[in-house]
Amino acid sequence: MPVKIDPSLHIEKKPSWIRVKLPTNPVFWDTKDMIQDLNLVTVCEEAQCPNRWECWEQGTATLMIAGDRCTRACGFCAVDTRKPMPLEADEPDRVAEAVKRMNLNHVVITAVARDDLPDGGACHFANVIYKVREVNPDTVIEVLVPDFIGKDDALWVVMEAEPRIFNHNLETVERLTPVVRSKAEYWRSLKVLKRAREMANEMGYRCATKSGIMLGLGESEPELLNAMDDLRDHDVTVLTLGQYLRPSPKYLPVVEYVLPATFDRYKEIALEKGFRHVASGPLVRSSYHAADFKPELDPLA
Repeated sequence: MPVKIDPSLHIEKKPSWIRVKLPTNPVFWDTKDMIQDLNLVTVCEEAQCPNRWECWEQGTATLMIAGDRCTRACGFCAVDTRKPMPLEADEPDRVAEAVKRMNLNHVVITAVARDDLPDGGACHFANVIYKVREVNPDTVIEVLVPDFIGKDDALWVVMEAEPRIFNHNLETVERLTPVVRSKAEYWRSLKVLKRAREMANEMGYRCATKSGIMLGLGESEPELLNAMDDLRDHDVTVLTLGQYLRPSPKYLPVVEYVLPATFDRYKEIALEKGFRHVASGPLVRSSYHAADFKPELDPLA
């Protein structure tokens, strides 16, 4: 029987700890202008990230490549779902220029799912990585990728480009995956994470693997802890835990607003399970304060 989330369980009023600071720093507007000038897309805006004001005020942004139209329609995600446009050949140059202008020590590069392409956009990902490294050789490159429908050859192309951190989000617990993540599979995502590390080892370089889970969709604590165990069993060493926030009424309902103290407790549990770095809090997202993790200090990365 298909898993369903009862929309009547939705909690309309946000608690006091879900607060977003509006921009006051001129750096925010400089960052916004630069992104528009280079005709780039950010997941910050497309996914309505609650931290975009803070991150942009710090001059950082998570750059989203391969367009702003996703071929999937996940129940939690505000990114546009329509037939994608063709890939832009000059996008790697524009991303590299953005990283240079922002003088980033750490950049997160993500993309919409491009199931319309034979390689899922893997070659485009690799081209962006190569160009960013060419222009910014000292920048730590983190990629946040789709699952490429489990295609090893596509994943190999990305890993050949040698990202320093490989991120693919599990998003939710196994039971809720069918309703939360369109076309995705829980165990396939875990396999992608494990294969990424294996490929990096085969190629002779170190790469940390990272994943994120949203809370408040109706998962139980035992299910969450099992998901943590599954991630560790697949050699994931970096974890993010954040509160699911409903973009609009057409998306999945918020079943629970998890207390900040509970997020703190989950962080301690995750560290005890062997994760090397954990970011856990109501407004935490995959790329929030991503540079706080130093892969060069992690012997397992």
